[in-house]
Amino acid sequence: MESCYAGIDLGSTTTKAVILDSHERVLGRGITNSRSNYELACQIAREEAEIDARFVVLSHYLERTGSIRQHREALMAHLSSYYSLAHYLRQLEALREECLGARARWRCSEDDAGKICEAVVFIFEAMEKEAPGEFQPEKLSKTDFFRDLASSAYMRLAEQVSIKRSIPFGRLIGLFDGAILQVENRSFAGDFESYLELARLKTLEEPRFAPYGDEISAAVAATVGVPFNVINTVGTGYGRLTLPFAKQQIRSEILCHGLGAHFMFPKTRTVLDIGGQDTKAIQIDEKGIVTAFQMNDRCAAGCGRYLGYIADEMNMGVHQLGPMAMQSKKTVRINSTCTVFAGAELRERLALGERREDILAGLHRAIILRAMSLLARSGGVSDEFTFTGGVARNEAATSALKKLIFENYGDMTINISHDSIYTGAIGAALFAKRDPRGVMADLEISKLKTKKKAPREIAGAAGA
Repeated sequence: MESCYAGIDLGSTTTKAVILDSHERVLGRGITNSRSNYELACQIAREEAEIDARFVVLSHYLERTGSIRQHREALMAHLSSYYSLAHYLRQLEALREECLGARARWRCSEDDAGKICEAVVFIFEAMEKEAPGEFQPEKLSKTDFFRDLASSAYMRLAEQVSIKRSIPFGRLIGLFDGAILQVENRSFAGDFESYLELARLKTLEEPRFAPYGDEISAAVAATVGVPFNVINTVGTGYGRLTLPFAKQQIRSEILCHGLGAHFMFPKTRTVLDIGGQDTKAIQIDEKGIVTAFQMNDRCAAGCGRYLGYIADEMNMGVHQLGPMAMQSKKTVRINSTCTVFAGAELRERLALGERREDILAGLHRAIILRAMSLLARSGGVSDEFTFTGGVARNEAATSALKKLIFENYGDMTINISHDSIYTGAIGAALFAKRDPRGVMADLEISKLKTKKKAPREIAGAAGA
């Protein structure tokens, strides 16, 4: 039984979980969309982290296996991608059931209802056929979220179907919007063994793995039920106070992002976290202890939530915004990053003939300009600089950040990892491992208070 420690980062838009082993090595990572039911989001993220940890254990097992060892990386890539495909198809099946199950509430004639049903069936059949192309071995997934992947495919196909079959596009989108909420509030982790079995069978269809069928099957059987003994769990994030944890198991986002960034990149001295609801500029010392910080106000302008509004206005997935902005030929000046006026300004720019790519490039630059102001107020940018949070995965945002950092502070090391979204959860897991009684957090908060921070900043650091 593996002794381990868990960290939960319950954000306003995403919930992350990380499991560390007793040597502070990352065993597993899990992520899901945050919901109004924060306890469920916490559960699903942790389940996903445990599943990821089982794949790590399986990889270690294969590494010790003689003849299959040389194919371990390729084998794990196939098992992982086919597992993800099986999981996605099961969620897609549930989504189709929810869409069609809503027929009793449709306010239309039987003929129209029949046309809508046929259209929905056609859309989901097309999505199932396209799915294998999104889960190819050794191919980095475009997104971690079922909603993003499913919505972008569904919207594209629904637009085509609505034109060909004269069905209101809004009706098809309304079905999806109602159904996705139901599917997101369900856990599919209980089908782990069946997904993995499908992945094993699919992998063995590959000629290079077929001769190792018995070894692969034995490895899967040996690791599928490995239990994890979680010694301690610490929660952080925007919704941390809603977590069903004791007071000593809660930490501030600022402390967790500082410690997590130090763990990932030990020479870090400045951290920028752009999350769903807030932005934090953090200064840390050589031990990962926070020495100063600045946060945005209560407005979500310039955060991930703002990008979500823009994506909805453009009928796109959030993960598609960055790649489209990178196609820009010029950057449109954006006057405001207020979420309330996001749709109005976007429509105005489009009406003026501006290209979507150029508008998005301007939006990303405006977001980073707000972050630069926070960085300056926190003490500037020191080498090394680490970018964390979900927006760190957006290539247009990271490109704008690198350019502005260079223009204002010169050439320096900028750390941006694909796993940066897990930084807060890693910090929380480290607190769970190193500080089970909460002593370290109390000392760090005390140091921050002695610097006479503003009342709201002290409250934020203390997790109030």
